[in-house]
Amino acid sequence: MAARRPLVVNLTTGELEQLSASDYLDERDIIQAQNETGGALAICTPVYQTATAGEVAKADADDIATAKVSGLVLDASIADGAAGSVLTDGRLTATTGQWDAVTGQVGGLTPGSRYFLSAGTAGMLSTTPPSADGHVIAPIGEARSATEFEISIGTRIKL
Repeated sequence: MAARRPLVVNLTTGELEQLSASDYLDERDIIQAQNETGGALAICTPVYQTATAGEVAKADADDIATAKVSGLVLDASIADGAAGSVLTDGRLTATTGQWDAVTGQVGGLTPGSRYFLSAGTAGMLSTTPPSADGHVIAPIGEARSATEFEISIGTRIKL
């Protein structure tokens, strides 16, 4: 039996066509968002959508509103006042140093570990969920390796 290739919509022509043999389906969901935080947002930073449509800020598990994570910054950095890409679902690959910057760990992610939004510092991830009253447990995903993270944003639970 011959291999079958999926049909895709050509975004230029709007017509259906077979996916070429050298292409693949990207199972990642990406949104474009504006950074108006007053500082840069680095790759891997967990962000939430603010009250202003299309704007994001560093997510924080201190409050139910700021713990509603939209995704992780996909671009190397999104400058203040600039728009950039946020990965809402799928795998994010970054260097061990880039992961260290948002986890506080050394040597990248811990493979197989689940990560949660940190209550201690905005824009950080932790393998330990918050436990203090008033904080929010916000599951973000799981490390597949020291450099690959599978985003799987779960239901928030306010303590």
